[in-house]
Amino acid sequence: MSELHYTIDPAIFAAFPRYVRGVVFAYGVHNGATPPALVELLRAAEAAARERLALESLTATPRIAAWREAFRTLGYKPGDFRPSIEALLRRVLRGQDLPSINALVDIGTVISLRHLLPIGGHAIDILTEDIALRPATGMECFTAFGAEGLEHPAPDEFIFVEGEVVLTRRWSWRQAQHTLVMPDTRALEFNVDGLPPVTGDEVESICREVSDLVTRFCGGWTRIALLTREQARVAFSPDPTASPAESRR
Repeated sequence: MSELHYTIDPAIFAAFPRYVRGVVFAYGVHNGATPPALVELLRAAEAAARERLALESLTATPRIAAWREAFRTLGYKPGDFRPSIEALLRRVLRGQDLPSINALVDIGTVISLRHLLPIGGHAIDILTEDIALRPATGMECFTAFGAEGLEHPAPDEFIFVEGEVVLTRRWSWRQAQHTLVMPDTRALEFNVDGLPPVTGDEVESICREVSDLVTRFCGGWTRIALLTREQARVAFSPDPTASPAESRR
């Protein structure tokens, strides 16, 4: 299978020069029901997040405040379009035990709660075109998770796309049906998003945590890349059986 490219458009870094997106590519994984040991990690992460946020307001927490301010800068009212990590934490702070979805999805949730960062997973074994985080033209197509109606993003909205198909709207707001991580997913990528005060070194360390949990609970092998203003493009293979050498070509 031909290699694809993952790119972050220069316009993203023009607006947010210190933004870093860590990417964990995972291949040959075996997804499925979340094992008890991973459920325990999820419950522990929920409890730790509740304890941490009991000491300060959610919206004043630096890592959440950074995303709310970024959304305001882009014209997204945080009260109407909450960054995904804020929406997740609000559920946790209501005392809800988050539902277990599947092992790979739950790994992303565990790490999000541990570090209060947006982390999203996308199946790559179904991709046929390059993927990118870029401003929208307004012509792209989006079908939200859990919905059937087709939407179009607003022009210049930050979107994550495969070609002209939107995978995530408003940077880290809502994910599409397309590229959902399912029980039969065998290759995927996790996005780990860092805005200051989070540093590139922290993002890289968090990516290693994701990698460790993936190989522990789902097998396979992983590769980590950091997308920054200086290095905004990486090649990858969508083939779930790709070897480490093949993925890096």
